[in-house]
Amino acid sequence: QVQLVESGGGLVQPGGSLRLSCAASGSIFSIDAMAWYRQAPGKQREFVAGITSSGRSNYADSVKGRFTISRDYAKNTVDLQINNLKPEDTAVYYCYADLEMDGGGLGDYWGQGTQVTVSS
Repeated sequence: QVQLVESGGGLVQPGGSLRLSCAASGSIFSIDAMAWYRQAPGKQREFVAGITSSGRSNYADSVKGRFTISRDYAKNTVDLQINNLKPEDTAVYYCYADLEMDGGGLGDYWGQGTQVTVSS
């Protein structure tokens, strides 16, 4: 089994910062891409940032320059540094991993989500 567990969400004022973390654990052979998505109330889940196994990252236009994704390949973790938060960043943030399990088997895995609320 594979688990992705996020942490670091919370309530923050506009202009503030947060760091989200996600740890993947279980019967993992290798992880290709890891990413962060978010879903605001009443909206579809959307891509926020991703990072490949080679370290190449990409971002949604709405977060470029404010969000930074990073990854620890040895620990199977991915972080999202969020700066200059805006009310429109309020959402549940989900961690995603595209991985291969021990013994074979490819799959997409999601965390349970962590709430980020930006409000004064």
